Amino acid sequence: MNPESPARRSAAEPSFLELYTPKLATVLREGYGWRQLRQDATAGLTVAIVALPLSMAIAIASGTSPDRGLFTAIIGGFLVSAFGGSRFQIGGPAGAFIVLVAATVQQHGIEGLLLATLMSGLFLLVVGFLRLGSYIKFVPYPVTVGFTAGIAVVILASQFKELLGLTLVSEPGPFVPKVIALAGAWDSLNGWSVGIAAATVAAIVGLRKWQPGWPGMLIAVVGATAFVAFGDFPVRTVGSEFGALASLPPLPRLPEISIDKMAAVLPNALAFTLLGAIESLLSAVVADGMTGRHHRSNCELVAQGVANVGSSLFGGFCVTGTIARTATNVRAGAHGPISGMLHAFFLFVVLAAAAPLAGHIPLAALAGILAIVAWNMVEKHAIAALLRSRGDAVVLLSTFGLTVFRDLTEGILVGFGLGTLLFLNRMSKAVSVERQIPQMTEDQADTRGDARTPYDPAQVTNPDVVVYRISGAFFFGAASTVATVLERIADRPRLLVLDFSSVPFIDSTGARSIAAVAARMPRGAAALVIAGAAPAIRKVLSAHGLHPPTVRFEATVAAATTNGDVPPGKVGPLIQ
Repeated sequence: MNPESPARRSAAEPSFLELYTPKLATVLREGYGWRQLRQDATAGLTVAIVALPLSMAIAIASGTSPDRGLFTAIIGGFLVSAFGGSRFQIGGPAGAFIVLVAATVQQHGIEGLLLATLMSGLFLLVVGFLRLGSYIKFVPYPVTVGFTAGIAVVILASQFKELLGLTLVSEPGPFVPKVIALAGAWDSLNGWSVGIAAATVAAIVGLRKWQPGWPGMLIAVVGATAFVAFGDFPVRTVGSEFGALASLPPLPRLPEISIDKMAAVLPNALAFTLLGAIESLLSAVVADGMTGRHHRSNCELVAQGVANVGSSLFGGFCVTGTIARTATNVRAGAHGPISGMLHAFFLFVVLAAAAPLAGHIPLAALAGILAIVAWNMVEKHAIAALLRSRGDAVVLLSTFGLTVFRDLTEGILVGFGLGTLLFLNRMSKAVSVERQIPQMTEDQADTRGDARTPYDPAQVTNPDVVVYRISGAFFFGAASTVATVLERIADRPRLLVLDFSSVPFIDSTGARSIAAVAARMPRGAAALVIAGAAPAIRKVLSAHGLHPPTVRFEATVAAATTNGDVPPGKVGPLIQ
């Protein structure tokens, strides 16, 4: 059969349906009964209990009303689970987006945020259908650790106003002016707010340590709310700051759309897209590691796109897969995506039934929750390990510093650029070029009369044969190193053999450097042989003019030194 026939390709590559079939359909095909439904209902309720206060806290920190966080969790969470490529992914508002969402609201208002979310959803659909999900994994690890830590610092700084009960006429967005403004408002510190925030943090940490199965965040918020509601303490609450919350999501509508508005929010939409893709796929990978399952990355991105479009239509903001809630879903015994759909349903019921009660929640308690979230976002052990490597430390600290003091987009782009340069530098150093003495063949041994006698480097029988072995990826970063070594050949040999058996890859720059070596060899008086090159490498070399009679290809170095015009023999000592 032709190796390129459609039947052969279909066996090697998944079909469109295999790539984009939601895991919900897969789970239902496997068989779904009451036992699985009970498992998913229990897990969905557990996740909803975690998501309820967290979604409100993230929304407030993002510069929107708390009910928009619930709209995002309900609509986005349902769509992520219904159409996603992961069995256990839980979608909703994420702490990683707080900085971006707050900046978007500050620059373009709520309508700008909704439009950016809509555009981000469309971009994610395109990324998923172009099958670019597998490329997200190429973001260097120090970059993800650095910007996550940077976001955590910015989130914590944004919560000091409520943690301390400070009174500010206006709170600046950038980090340094924010810190200066907070320091200037120190005289307005509210002891009741500090006490409520501290008690919230202590309750969450304590319950996590002694009763890890209990919903610590919800218990802490309910306790703080009851304390404030019955005590009439002078602290800011959800009701006093945002008024009555909506008990139902609004009817779907498109945000205000114009060419000028789309151009203005385009950078924000692209940032939502990049961070959303990274966060959602990272969350799916974490779920895979906990369960031994495998997600469909491109299907997951399509689902994230659908969820962001849906969220924007119902007044929510950007949605992504959330690692903490997804891990909670797995630990609670979820069977499949229906648990995520039920989590959205339970949040809807709570919103419809208890929206008026949410007005009594003290903002200091929600700030305490976000302080815990910010602390958990910082990967302390990963940072310690990365700081031991000078190159990784530069990438990590650059990304962190730009995220905190500039913005997240710059941090990611600069960190990615530095990480790429670091990788290229390391790869270029991994390429080696050394002069070799080829192994004796049986025919060569016969010419000496003793097949048992090994080669002696001190006895040079054929100075006209030179063999160089190239090891490693031969790309533009290493081309100059290889070319410099080959140019040092003082006496041009009659036969130059380049051993490519340890070269897994070559690009056009590497091929051109070999072509330059061939061009400098005396015509008719010398021969260039490339030995052991893989078919893909031979194809690249041939595309740059390296084909007979300019060069000869052989399977091995032994064949190259016995099949040429130069009598077989041994080459000179190794070049150190």
